[in-house]
Amino acid sequence: MKKYQVDIITMGCSKNLVDSEDLMRLFEANGYACEHDSKHPRGEIVVINTCGFIEDAKQESINKILEFANAKKEGRIKMLFVMGCLSQRYRSELEAEISEVDKFYGKFDYKQLLVDLGKNVNGNVGNRVVTTPSHYAYLKISEGCDRHCAYCAIPIITGRHKSRSKQEIIDEARILVEKGVKEIQLIAQELTYYGIDIDGKRHIAELVDSLSDITGIEWIRLHYAYPNDFPKDLLEVMEKRDNVCKYLDVALQHVSTPVLKNMRRNITEEETYQFVSDLRDAVPGIALRTTMMVGFPGETEEDFNLLMKFVNWARFERLGAFAYSEEDGTYGALHYKDNVPREVKLERLDRLMSLQQNISAEIEAGAVGTVQKVIIDRKEGDFYVGRTQYSSPEVDPEVLISANNRRLRRGSFYQVLITGSEEFDLYGDVV
Repeated sequence: MKKYQVDIITMGCSKNLVDSEDLMRLFEANGYACEHDSKHPRGEIVVINTCGFIEDAKQESINKILEFANAKKEGRIKMLFVMGCLSQRYRSELEAEISEVDKFYGKFDYKQLLVDLGKNVNGNVGNRVVTTPSHYAYLKISEGCDRHCAYCAIPIITGRHKSRSKQEIIDEARILVEKGVKEIQLIAQELTYYGIDIDGKRHIAELVDSLSDITGIEWIRLHYAYPNDFPKDLLEVMEKRDNVCKYLDVALQHVSTPVLKNMRRNITEEETYQFVSDLRDAVPGIALRTTMMVGFPGETEEDFNLLMKFVNWARFERLGAFAYSEEDGTYGALHYKDNVPREVKLERLDRLMSLQQNISAEIEAGAVGTVQKVIIDRKEGDFYVGRTQYSSPEVDPEVLISANNRRLRRGSFYQVLITGSEEFDLYGDVV
C-alpha cells in the first residue's frame, strides 16, 4: 500500500485550494507522496493551508493547527507547517503562541517550504495536482484586490490586484484539459478587474473568449465579480459562447444606499436594481449567484426591509448570506461601532434565508419538465449526482438521477429530463 509522507489540509476558499495543489506538485516533483484533506492524516509531514477571511474561518484554522500541534507532541507526526491567509496576517502572533509548528509561511512564500527542506522548486508552472474530481478544476487568474470595502480584510491579506499573464493562464488551461478537465471554474478575488494592472484596461472578456476556443473545455464558469463598473463586453461573450456557462457569481452585499455607502461599495440602490436588470436582459436565462450581508454597523430595520424587498424582486437563483463580523484593521473596524446586536443580526439572517429558501423552491420547481445538459460528479447511495450549467460544484443545487438499472460515467454529460424538485435540488432521468 502506498505510504503517504505528506498530508496537505486546505481551509477556506478555492483560491487556497489552487495554492495547495501547486504545493503538492512541488512535493511530488521531489519524490514525496501526498494526500489532500485525508480524513485520517498519517503523513510524516502535515501542511495546513489556513483561511483568515472572517472570525469563524480564523477560529476553524486555529483549531486545526492546535489539533495537529497536539498530534506532533504525541509523536503521531514528525513535522508541522502552516501557510495561507491566517499566517500571512498573524504570523508573529502564531509563532509566539504555537511553538509546535516547525515554521509558518504566508500566502505567497509557501514555496520556501521546499527550499527549507533542501528541495528543488523549479518545474512546469501550472502543471499542478488536481484534487477535485478529474473533470473540473479551478483556474486562478489573479491575486489581490484593489477594492477597499469597509468590512473586508482580503486587501490587507493579499495586497494589490495582480493579474497573471494571459498566455500563462491559457497554457495552464490546456494542461488541465490534458489531465481530463472539461469544466473550468475561473476564480479571482475580483474577476472583472483582470488586466487593469497590466495596461489600465479590463481584459476579462478577451480572456474568457480565448479560453472558450480551447478544444476540450465544455464549460467555463465565472466566480467573484464586482458590480461597480462591470465590463459589459463580458456579457456579450457569455451570450455568444455555448461553453461559457450562463452563470455569474457577483457579490452585491446589500441594496440600501446608506448601507452601501458605509460599506464603501461605490454603488447605489437604484444602480443595483439597474445592474441586475441589465444582466438578465443581456444574457436571457442567466443564473445569478450573490452574497448578502446583514447587520452591518448602522443597518436599520428599514434598511433590512429594503434588502428583503430587493431579494424578493431579484429572485436570485443562488444566494448566500452572513452576519457582519468586525475584522481587525478594516475600515469598518476603525471607523464604525458594531452596533447591531448579535441576536438582531441572526434574526435578520434567518428571515433573509427563509425568503430565499422559498424563492429557490419556486425556481427549482420551474425546471420540472425541461431537458437539461447535466455533468455527473459522483455516485451517492442510490443516485448519481450531477449539475446543470446553472450550478457550481459543492455550493449549488444538484441533480439526482436514480442509479437503478443504469450506469453513468463520472465526468460525462447527459441530457436529463427534470422530473421533480425540492427546495435546493432537482430529480431527473436520462433521455
